[in-house]
Amino acid sequence: MNEFFQKVIRKINQFIIMILNRLFILFLPLVKNRVLFISDDRATLGGNLKSVYDFLPDKDYEKVVILRANKKAKTKLKTKLKTVYYLSTSKYILLEDLVQATSYMKVRKNQELVQLWHGPGAFKKFGHSREKTDLKRIHKGYKKYTKAITSSEAIRPCYAEAFAIDIEKVQAKGFPRTDMFFNQEYINSKKAELLKKYPFIANKKVILFAPTYRGTQYYNADYDLEKLDLEKIYNELKEQNYIFIFKWHPFIYNKISAKKEGTEKFNKYKEYKDFYYDLSEERDINDLLLITDILITDYSSLIFDYVFTNKPIIYFAYDLELYENDRGMYFPFKEYVYGEVTKTNEELLNAIQNASLEEEKRKIFKEKFVGACDGHSTEKTCNWVFNKL
Repeated sequence: MNEFFQKVIRKINQFIIMILNRLFILFLPLVKNRVLFISDDRATLGGNLKSVYDFLPDKDYEKVVILRANKKAKTKLKTKLKTVYYLSTSKYILLEDLVQATSYMKVRKNQELVQLWHGPGAFKKFGHSREKTDLKRIHKGYKKYTKAITSSEAIRPCYAEAFAIDIEKVQAKGFPRTDMFFNQEYINSKKAELLKKYPFIANKKVILFAPTYRGTQYYNADYDLEKLDLEKIYNELKEQNYIFIFKWHPFIYNKISAKKEGTEKFNKYKEYKDFYYDLSEERDINDLLLITDILITDYSSLIFDYVFTNKPIIYFAYDLELYENDRGMYFPFKEYVYGEVTKTNEELLNAIQNASLEEEKRKIFKEKFVGACDGHSTEKTCNWVFNKL
């Protein structure tokens, strides 16, 4: 019965959003210089949203920020009303992931609902690209996007398919947050900031472990940590001046923080002090990439950002065949690989010792998936979104 009542409450909330949105549209004007930055997955502004926010001059735009730490976070009535009001009256609405409230809003004439997305490239299939395999209902807000950006020309069709919008609404302007990789002043400043915040990093070879989650939705996100032999890795690398940093996907970290059932396993590595560290609280992982010497990941879109660092990457893909068949990818996995693929702890440790750059594969990968990222992506994106071409 509890689940039934929760479902009823959700339906009532959705109905209220729809009614209020239509009323606001009927009686309130569209504010032409108002820009709404909204997220259901951020406690603080970051990523592409922050890059655009900082770029837009305050004197020309009214910038409104509405953030929700995660999709499970409770929202006060006042905040809900505020959200519907600004969704209804802002000329520009900027997202970086799905925002549930957009499913129930009506996009006004001359209003821009813009998807900046949160990760460059095109890796795991999402949205309408998964209609045949995903049992869950596709997010209704996707089809409402008036504009969306990608990180390269080659993947525009992937985004158009995922959002079920015309391909002309999808443009390869690059990803604003990748501009940081072309800004040496920012890189030096951020490195110094992180070293001060985390002094244990100094003079160490940093391995960053950042896999994606397993599961289909935020509520069933998980990772089989037992696939990593923590003791073996510790014994092999501790005396070689390495440290091993965990950065869990937000879906998993939210469960760990809430101490959900089954998350006790994520505390096991804390037994090995001065080697394993968890920096999942750092919301924007790109900054951590700057102090990383070797990245270990799997099917995460992080590979598209990391390519700009020109440092070794290793794929720990113990479930590759299962993942490809279950989740689906836009391109064969081998087309994403610009580092060594491992499935066992022995292979993983060998790859760490080799730390191969595979420069030719890196060059091909970079052109195909992030070719539009050139250090000027924020400017190009804003010129297009705000019609300043």
